[in-house]
Amino acid sequence: MLGGTLKKVGSLILFGLFLTGCEQQSSSAQQTSQSTAVTVASPLSRTVTLWDEYTGRFDAIESVDIRARVSGYLKEIQFRPGEMVEAGQVLFVIDQRPFDAALQSAQADLEASRAQLKLAENELERAQPLVSRGNISQSAFDERVQQKNIASASVKRAEATVTQAELDLEFTEVKAPVSGRIGRNLVSIGNLVTGSMSGSTVLASIVSLDPIHFYFTVSEADYLKYVRLGRSGERESSRTQANPVQIKLADETEFVHRGVMDFVDNRVSDSSGTVVGRAILDNKDLFLTPGLFGRVRLLAAENQQVILIPDAAVARDQTRRFVYLVQDDNTVADTQVELGGFYEDMRIVESGVTSEDKIVVSGLQFLRPGASILPETVELQVAKSEAGSQ
Repeated sequence: MLGGTLKKVGSLILFGLFLTGCEQQSSSAQQTSQSTAVTVASPLSRTVTLWDEYTGRFDAIESVDIRARVSGYLKEIQFRPGEMVEAGQVLFVIDQRPFDAALQSAQADLEASRAQLKLAENELERAQPLVSRGNISQSAFDERVQQKNIASASVKRAEATVTQAELDLEFTEVKAPVSGRIGRNLVSIGNLVTGSMSGSTVLASIVSLDPIHFYFTVSEADYLKYVRLGRSGERESSRTQANPVQIKLADETEFVHRGVMDFVDNRVSDSSGTVVGRAILDNKDLFLTPGLFGRVRLLAAENQQVILIPDAAVARDQTRRFVYLVQDDNTVADTQVELGGFYEDMRIVESGVTSEDKIVVSGLQFLRPGASILPETVELQVAKSEAGSQ
């Protein structure tokens, strides 16, 4: 009887141990099933060149309105609208006949004035020995001196009239003052054009293309940053150094156009709080044209040691930006980070993590602080290795 009771007790104990083991296995399996599978990686540490990006547009170095300098009827147009023209090339011709006649009349008046001067000089020459011998009065001699001076002044006035007539005749050929691309003619043949110091007729316009300028604006904060970098010697000012720039157009993915800074404005705009900067680029193939918009990269700093993480690894709430830091027990903790700009496809971290840490780079939308994870470790890579942007 006692042996049977002991057997029953032993069976109960074994059954209890079996249930306890099953519960522990079930709890462990449940805990494993509640862990979130994520991808983790260590932030990258790189020595990079940083660039700041701005939006701007191209503009011609020289832009000229072609205006008539004399009045008359337009006789010829010697260019095709939209073509490239050279400085000094004849573009328009105004009817020259009235100006040629005016020149001939001025030349005739000049000859007459010179003849009068020659006669006055001869009269004065003959009067000089006579006045010394008392054959003529001093007043008569003085009169001949004045006649000679008047004749001389008349010659100078006639010479100036001839010069003006020659200029007017020359101005009937309207020439290109600069090389560049000309627009359409704004006046047709046969129309009367007006030439004067004000209100003269605009005939066409020319813009130069090679080289070409690119204008953009920089915020007051960025301007102060550049000034302080220049004073510390980390980056020379664009006022004194032709710092490099890179530009891409609206339909381009790469910054393929290269230039240098050549101007920074002398004041901060009181309306927009920005400073105007300007770069200059070669444009040998004449591809770039005034008015095009683009994105410009301006050199910010060289040989800078930075920490890089994917932008997708950054979580945000209403007040801060943070990443999920992987702990030794495969749980995560949210760590606030201070972010800089972008370097290619990566985000610059100014503080919060180091290259020795491990952070969650994908799957973080399912996490909460303290959550258990199943980490899959990957190695981060920067998509491009040339010039980065900030």
